[in-house]
Order: sequence, then C-alpha cells, then structure tokens
Amino acid sequence: MTREELNKKKQEAIFVEQKKEKIKNFTVIFFKFSIVLIVGFLVFYLYTTFISTSRLVIKEERIFSSKIPDNFDGLKIIHFSDLHYGTTVFYDNLQTLVEQVNLRKPDLVFFTGDLIDINYTISTAEQEKVINLLKSINSKLGKYAVAGEEDGELFDVIMKQSDFIVLNNSYELIYDDSNAPILLIGLGSYLNNDIMIDEAYGYFTDDTYNSNIFSISLLHEPDVIEKISSNYRSDLFLAGHSHNGTIRLPLIGPLYNEEGAKKYNDSFYQIDDSKLFISGGIGTNGPGFRLFCRPSFNFFRISKK
Repeated sequence: MTREELNKKKQEAIFVEQKKEKIKNFTVIFFKFSIVLIVGFLVFYLYTTFISTSRLVIKEERIFSSKIPDNFDGLKIIHFSDLHYGTTVFYDNLQTLVEQVNLRKPDLVFFTGDLIDINYTISTAEQEKVINLLKSINSKLGKYAVAGEEDGELFDVIMKQSDFIVLNNSYELIYDDSNAPILLIGLGSYLNNDIMIDEAYGYFTDDTYNSNIFSISLLHEPDVIEKISSNYRSDLFLAGHSHNGTIRLPLIGPLYNEEGAKKYNDSFYQIDDSKLFISGGIGTNGPGFRLFCRPSFNFFRISKK
C-alpha cells in the first residue's frame, strides 16, 4: 500500500470517528433538552393544575356611596361565583371557602352561577354534603344566588336547601333595622336564553320607586350589562362567568375570553356611575387549569361618603 493510500485510509478513519463523536454529542444534547422539556412541562402542569387552582385569594374592596342608608353604613358583602364543583373543586376546597367566608362575618352573601360542573355527575351523598356546607355559610341579612348557563333544576334544589334565595329575573328589597332598604336585582343566564330585563328591573317602573335607592345587580355573564337600559343602571354590578380569563399572561391579559364575557372579563370596570366587579371564580372549566389567575372571591365593605 502506497503512502497516499495509507494517508487516505487514515483520513477516512478520522472522519468516521469525528462523525461518531458528533452523533454522540447531538444525542447527549437532545437527551438533556428532552429531560429539561419534560421536567418543565411537568412543573407547568403541576403548578397550573394543582397549585394555581387551589390557592384561594380574597379580594377586598372598599366602596363608598352617599346613597347607602345610615343603617347599612359599613355593609359587608361576600361575592363568589363559578364553583364548577367536580373540576378542581371538591369537598375539601368548598369547606375551605366556607370557612374563609364565615371568618369575615358577612351581612350578605351572593353567588353568581355555575354551581356543579356540567361534565360532573354528583352523587346523592355528595350532593347532601355540598348542601350542608353551603347551608353553614352565615349571613346576617341573607344569601342570594343567580343561575349560570350550566345550572339546571339541580341548582334550584341545592341552593334552596342551602338557604339561598334564587333571584330569577326578579328583585327584592333588603331591610335592616329601619325602613330604608337597599335594592337587590337578579338576572337569569343570557346564554341560556333565560333573561328578562324588564321583569328583573320592575322596581324602577313602579310609580312609588325611590330614585335614590342603592341598588345591586347580580349577573352571571358580565356582557349582559350592555343590554340593560340606562334607566335600569345599578350602583353595583356583580358578575361571574369570565374567571377573569383563567389563563392570563403579563402585559397581555387573558388568552381567551368566554362568550358572554368578550368585552368585560377583568376583575373591575367603572361604567359611568356604576361599578362592575367580576369574580375570578373558584373552580375551572375547559382545560381545567389556571395560569396567573388564582381562584378568588370578593369581599366588599360599603360605606357612606
């Protein structure tokens, strides 16, 4: 074998070794990248599914209004929504919620729809447990609810047995220790075609109505506020449904907005003289996880200016 042939053969052997080394390095890098990717996905999944969905936040707000009667000055209201029991919320989670609500000794408690998740079949025994927990919520002046698009006949059964008054396109005057009441209005679900605005706001068409009465409206879908005549404006609107976006990115906001919450999905809006607060919800729907949007309920203190 000539020197040239020997050199060529040696060069080919070097190329083969270099190729093997490149393949080996690529395999190691790909393996490390895959491990990082898998670990990252698992951390993301565990955080969004088990941590972000269980760390309850209480959002406290002070509201001032000269229309609040003296006897209601300092009124404490708890507002929660979208329990979606059977998703990321079960008995222990509901028990924690009830404990946190009772800890604040509210005067009024409001629930704005979607009680049992539409994809969850609740047993009779579990239903009784839910009723007992909701019934144990203490409220000086009462507990009220409106239905969401996922609520059917079972909603009425559970809420009524839990001592909640269901306001289905109706209103109620709430009295304390004097003859000066506040007005509470409840609308049905727009997505269920169960909304009758004129009936719900019937108080304002009565010749004896008080134009200076402080009014609170309970909605499920917040975009319904666009359909309410200016003659029916409330001082305070409380809604749910949007979950405040569920999946939010910093500086961007929610990645997806639910039908019925396309325009209003954040936690607060000032609309003329009205305030709209939207609950972040307790449970989840759709993908079943949260990102930068923890479960929450609202705690209001309403005082005179």
